[in-house]
Amino acid sequence: MSSTPTIAIVGRPNVGKSTLFNRLTQTRDALVSDIPGLTRDRRDGVFEVGEHTLRLTDTAGLEDASKGSIADRMRQQSMAAIEAADLVLFVIDARAGITPDDEAFARIARSSGKPVVLVANKSEGRAAAGGFYEAFKLGLGDPVAVSAEHGEGLSDLIADVASALGLKITVREKARRGDDEEPAEDAATAKRKPLRIAIVGRPNAGKSTLVNALLGEDRMITGPEPGLTRDAVSTAFDWKGRPILLFDTAGLRRKAKITEEAEKLSASDAIRAIRFAEVVVILVDAEHPLEHQDLTIAGHAAEEGRAVIIGVNKWDLIDNKQRHLKDIRDKVANSLAQVPGISVVPVSALSESGLDKLMQAVFSTAEIWNRRISTPELNRWLPSALARHAPPASSGRRIKLRFITQPSTRPPTFVAFCSKPEGLPKSYIKYLTNDLRDTFKMPGVPIRFNLRKSDNPFEKRRGRSGKS
Repeated sequence: MSSTPTIAIVGRPNVGKSTLFNRLTQTRDALVSDIPGLTRDRRDGVFEVGEHTLRLTDTAGLEDASKGSIADRMRQQSMAAIEAADLVLFVIDARAGITPDDEAFARIARSSGKPVVLVANKSEGRAAAGGFYEAFKLGLGDPVAVSAEHGEGLSDLIADVASALGLKITVREKARRGDDEEPAEDAATAKRKPLRIAIVGRPNAGKSTLVNALLGEDRMITGPEPGLTRDAVSTAFDWKGRPILLFDTAGLRRKAKITEEAEKLSASDAIRAIRFAEVVVILVDAEHPLEHQDLTIAGHAAEEGRAVIIGVNKWDLIDNKQRHLKDIRDKVANSLAQVPGISVVPVSALSESGLDKLMQAVFSTAEIWNRRISTPELNRWLPSALARHAPPASSGRRIKLRFITQPSTRPPTFVAFCSKPEGLPKSYIKYLTNDLRDTFKMPGVPIRFNLRKSDNPFEKRRGRSGKS
């Protein structure tokens, strides 16, 4: 590798290569238009990653063309850029999905022997989801979802570039290139980033008292009157060296009971706090635990993909503690079966007991929520799960699941490639999800398990490797 690493941006026409070039170099040097083929020559720019300076090359779109034509000469320029590069950014249009040209030029990128980062551009909005998952079949590794136009996903892309080139950076850059996501950190930095926790529950469950107990000071107004807290109040503090951003929220009531305008605003604010949080602590009253609204709140948090903890407050008022705790755990298991293994932690906010166990459960659940399982591990698990319980047949033919990967965390999200996704019943998907949860010890967090119709990308890759 040269002293200044070179990165070539390649892909078929009109996938957003020049927009990405401009975004990364913080210039407008490359012309951008909806007209395919506007870029004809290679264009170089400077791309800075932390203290490292990289050379970035924008190329013409790769496309089939007759020999000697302008398009053919453009293609030759792109091939020369790949040859000279230390790293290739292979860009696809996630909204358009994978085309035959993408597949053909992915083979060229693979056969070059250069490391490749697969970039799923134009990934803003739901329309891009299908194309993102299709990108796995190119055999170029996990795609990174970005929107070069809107500056989204660039922190992940920068981290993948640094990793592929062996560059050491502690924080993935974001803001100065227009990436409005929060920067993702390495493991050491992640521990210094505040963990976002929302305390939610029905009115008068003791949420503000719990927040005060965790903070070690009377920061929130408390009292026997329900509804003292009107909005979501965020407070930053350290818990035994771990930074926390804590949200105390207004009590959530059933919609039929929300009549005052202020309470309507409070309820929506609590919902926003749930969406913003990483871990949601559902605080319930030990004397009246897990009423319908408690379960509704927990279900909503799980639907939002958040890690969930059940905190049982006012535990000092309970006599037969062991039996009472068993009853609550049984009810949680039955009523929130979509998220098995949710931690149930007794506390007394008033006497400040049980706080260590509560925070230990929060940190443990957050770690699971952020956990990533490698593709080889998943594909060693899949055949054994299929052997224990074979997929059903559809239209006389047994459905085949060939490959599985984890494209994202927070919550853990898995994609399995299936011969007939529409024929696989929900009960079988539930079996696979629960078996995966048990095998990799992932209790108490939502798991998203999606199916895509596709061949195993590695089968295709092996089949082509001998021809390249």
